[in-house]
Amino acid sequence: MNVQLFIPCFIDQLYPDVGMNTVKILEKLGCNVSYNPQQTCCGQPAYNAGYMNEARAVSEKFIEDFTGDDYIVAPSGSCVGYVRESFASIFENSIYLQEANKVSKRSYELSEFLIDILKVEDIGSTFNAKVTYHDSCGALRECGIKSGPRKLLSKVKGLELIEMKESETCCGFGGTFAVKYEPISIGMAQTKVKSALETGAEYIVSTDISCLMHIEGYIKNQNVNLKIAHLADILSHGI
Repeated sequence: MNVQLFIPCFIDQLYPDVGMNTVKILEKLGCNVSYNPQQTCCGQPAYNAGYMNEARAVSEKFIEDFTGDDYIVAPSGSCVGYVRESFASIFENSIYLQEANKVSKRSYELSEFLIDILKVEDIGSTFNAKVTYHDSCGALRECGIKSGPRKLLSKVKGLELIEMKESETCCGFGGTFAVKYEPISIGMAQTKVKSALETGAEYIVSTDISCLMHIEGYIKNQNVNLKIAHLADILSHGI
């Protein structure tokens, strides 16, 4: 199966191993992965900040960068959620509308692609640790991703998955929200980390590195004994 890989900004610039591990997983499962080096952002940051013209321009480039009929897979529920939920309104009455709708339907977050398209739950991964899972807002509320990541984690040898309280509560990042409302954002990260620590987990895992980046910032600032890991990092371990 041919797959086009979309790598979000934070992963490209700050956590490149997540992208490499995504490729490792997809190739392990027999996918022919292609990566367009001309790709940039999906347009979500500008859209969320209210800059519609700028968002439209970046999103147009996204459509142009991902032509064809292959599945588009990204290790980010947030970016995929934006493409699915916002492209139709951004390109309403535009020459890009038809292609925008096609791109939206072809776009999948990594875990849902593994579960829903490849029909795989056990990748053969091994990760000896206790982990807890954070439902990112984009993955949960825009893509409807809830059970898939947990199914994948439950099949990882040596891994103990422990549910935390308020797993569906926002971590406080929310893009520019963390900048405009810093005290509230920090308080939300504090609540998330507290819930994770109460489980006794060593790692907090999510589909979205933006959430994990925010949580990791709080962890490092407060010297908390907790680590972060993207779902792709866990699933690629030991395969």
